[in-house]
Amino acid sequence: MLNQALDSGDSLPTPVAARAGESSRSATRTYGVCASGRSVVGYYAVAAGVVTVAGAPGQIRRNMPDPIPVAVLARLAVDRSWQGRGLGRALVRDAARRVATAAETIGIRGIVVHAISEEVREYYLSLGFDASRHEPMTLMVTLQGVLAALRSRSPG
Repeated sequence: MLNQALDSGDSLPTPVAARAGESSRSATRTYGVCASGRSVVGYYAVAAGVVTVAGAPGQIRRNMPDPIPVAVLARLAVDRSWQGRGLGRALVRDAARRVATAAETIGIRGIVVHAISEEVREYYLSLGFDASRHEPMTLMVTLQGVLAALRSRSPG
């Protein structure tokens, strides 16, 4: 059900419907995946943001203004029962495609995430993200970089 708390194993369980409702009234947008009817098995939220040139990895900061316009992958969660099946990668791919579409109209250099654990940090590193020069739990990737990394790995 949409009001269920998605059990992703992290420390931030929140009913998906509540998070989606909050995001529709704020500066983020939430997208989800349902299986077997209305059970939400994964979702992500995106928002607009900026990063400073000083904190950005080389690929992001090259020839960019300060601050650099980015999209923030504000939340990514996959239910424990669906983890290890490529759903997280598929959700990141969907987010990257949506951000790439937005970037055709407005300036967006890349995607930023704030990892909540070392395991999550390693996951994003495996998708081609680079750690911030000043904040190791903040990771960034150019749009071209994440789309290329997702294409080069096993599908969805």
